[in-house]
Amino acid sequence: MTRRITVVTAVHAPSARFLPEAYRSLCEQRLPDGWEWEWLIQEDGHGEEVHGYVPDDGRVSFRQGRAGGPGVARTMALARAQGAYVKVLDADDQLPPGALGRDLAALEARPDLGWATSRALDLLPDGSTAGFPGDPEEGPIERGTVLGHWTANGFLAQVHPATLFVRRELLLALGGWMALPASEDTGLLLALDAVSRGWFSAEVGLLYRKWEGQVTGRPAHTDPVERQARMTVVAARARALAELGWRYG
Repeated sequence: MTRRITVVTAVHAPSARFLPEAYRSLCEQRLPDGWEWEWLIQEDGHGEEVHGYVPDDGRVSFRQGRAGGPGVARTMALARAQGAYVKVLDADDQLPPGALGRDLAALEARPDLGWATSRALDLLPDGSTAGFPGDPEEGPIERGTVLGHWTANGFLAQVHPATLFVRRELLLALGGWMALPASEDTGLLLALDAVSRGWFSAEVGLLYRKWEGQVTGRPAHTDPVERQARMTVVAARARALAELGWRYG
């Protein structure tokens, strides 16, 4: 179990058509000798639309479950995880060549770090890409840094939670993704930031697709009352973890 990376993907019917592109990007990854990846695809719900897009590859497993949002789907997928590390890959996103190897190298070389993130680019409908201002410099991220930036900048983190690469035992210790209708990945990122130092790679590690119909573009995602409630509980969890004093590494 120490030589495998588990890639976890939550999917629902509207995003299933992008799975073949995510798979191609995963197949282009190169890992050190003796390392391999497995891809756990978990449908958020039951239906007939997704299965036809799942690649026929022994490294890929597909399951369905009760609908509960992407955080629930990812956490349920952990029941099948065999890797020492877990990498998030949303169904509609892609990994640039080298991304998985860089994540692995960062944590293998630094056993005191619990997680890694990397630069992300928006992948626009016309195939072009766009970057984000304010990326940190490459290197370690000290505990509490992400929460501090997020709080001071309108609940925007300086690292993207969709690029997360994390030690499996640490992910499990924190209970997986938060039980929220959205921002569940931000909640996990801030929990990790509260208990462990992380790493940021300045090289592009994710192409984050923008497309009409994605969940984060729907009105419910920006409803101010719900958003404030999500941000409140995300911050409260991170602060509570920091105050408890438990640390990884």
